[in-house]
Amino acid sequence: MGGSANGATDLSSEMEVDAFRRLFPLRFHERHLVESVRPDARPLGKSRETSLALGAVGSADGSALAKIGCTTMLAAIKMEVMTPATEAPDEGCVAIDFHMPAICSPIVRPGRPAEAAPVVSKQLSDTILSSGMIDLKQLSLVSGKAAWMAYLDIYCLDADGALFDAALLAAAAAFSHLQIPVVSLNDDGRIVVVSKQNEGEKLKNKPVNEEKRKLKLRSIPFALTCILHKNYILADPTAEEESIMETLITIVLDSSCQLVSLYKPGGPAFAFESVVQDCIALSRQRVRELQTILNEAISDMEVD
Repeated sequence: MGGSANGATDLSSEMEVDAFRRLFPLRFHERHLVESVRPDARPLGKSRETSLALGAVGSADGSALAKIGCTTMLAAIKMEVMTPATEAPDEGCVAIDFHMPAICSPIVRPGRPAEAAPVVSKQLSDTILSSGMIDLKQLSLVSGKAAWMAYLDIYCLDADGALFDAALLAAAAAFSHLQIPVVSLNDDGRIVVVSKQNEGEKLKNKPVNEEKRKLKLRSIPFALTCILHKNYILADPTAEEESIMETLITIVLDSSCQLVSLYKPGGPAFAFESVVQDCIALSRQRVRELQTILNEAISDMEVD
């Protein structure tokens, strides 16, 4: 009898806590911040559990599935031959698109584009191209005549905060997994991709590249988003934390821990120099974690 009474009391307490969390979300979180802990039991500066799986899409030339907590991103790269721009005859191109289908979050309505999607897409393009991760000359096939266009599509499968961080990790992992297809010149002088269907052509025409090859990535960028609230810095926020405490700052460092970019889209809290330095220190620690996770995912793929 006593056990059932205790169970009912525990259930009642849980309901009261849940009601308080829904009615007074900021006060609920601030009560945790005073104790230097968050509702999910993380210390303020700790990121969520992170995982990577390469080769998640079999039909893509490069792909990866990245998870940071519940936030889940699927990145896939498709390579197509194009005519290079006249001002850059020895360079290929990278086109990046970020998608947020309605399945990823209750705030995304079916048939309506998510407000965050074009913002994240622009951030990804700016970061990947400005970081120097990809040497576009590696995408050249025949100077002035043919080069690769890499179409990178990133799909948000679960939007639970820090979307850009997870999307950038998925993108870097997909490019690490990318295998550039074999191509050859056909009888008309056109570049054709050598596949199982046209292996006969492979024998008649010398391939432009002898075998599938990987890109040599240089400084890989990694991101950490933090929330600034009063005197607190919260690393890798959840969607709930982002909606309640609105001041975000995203630090992007490369694999050598050099600053690539800093992004702060407004918010009531000021980013003083000391606060920015603290965020960069957290980012350096996070870069080491993510680099290890990426290296392990690449090693696992090579063993398979």
